[in-house]
Amino acid sequence: MADLVITAANVARAGDGIDDHGTAGVAVTAGQAVYLDSATGTYKLADNDSATAEARSPDGIALNPAAIGQPLVVRKKGRITIGAAVTAGVPYYLSSTAGGICPAADLGSGDYPTLLGFAVSATVIDLKIIEAGVALA
Repeated sequence: MADLVITAANVARAGDGIDDHGTAGVAVTAGQAVYLDSATGTYKLADNDSATAEARSPDGIALNPAAIGQPLVVRKKGRITIGAAVTAGVPYYLSSTAGGICPAADLGSGDYPTLLGFAVSATVIDLKIIEAGVALA
């Protein structure tokens, strides 16, 4: 398997949830997993095998595209139409590709698994971020 192939134009809220409004610290595409950089106060792309612990700790999924310094809306919790085909009941995780989302089968040694949420339909993920806090052996 591989990371979800997300059509950014199809990413949207799918009901009530918790969103944050911030600023992009890098170029971000809708549907990418992001974290809040405490040093700059901006959102950057999360990555499960980053050398930086903060980057391995996603805060949510970008709802809109943004260039550096531009406004960004981040879905932190709740349902999100992810813009990709997903399988209901399957858990999806932060990928080792910056900003990526993958199924559990794609996690490997050295990755820090972080559950982003479970698919509740063919297009919607219920976002409830849970970090393992340790690397896979």
